[in-house]
Amino acid sequence: MQELEHSPTLNTVLMVEDTLKNMNESVITVAELKHRLPRQVNHNTLKVILEYLELSNKILVTMRGITWIHNPNPNLQKAIADGLEL
Repeated sequence: MQELEHSPTLNTVLMVEDTLKNMNESVITVAELKHRLPRQVNHNTLKVILEYLELSNKILVTMRGITWIHNPNPNLQKAIADGLEL
């Protein structure tokens, strides 16, 4: 990660995560995400949060936009851990 003037607060990270998790579309652009956030977030801060969420395997960032991919279903997690093909 890059050196920051200040780190995002936990509340800001959770706000971005909640917005992405609860979106109706499967893909959203950064511009659309900024528009949907309840509070304005600095662009560099948002980039750091998105990088964190991608490293945490909660989102996937592609050329088309951002997609929420986190699935906490225990059966899915067990299948992945056991290496079962679905």
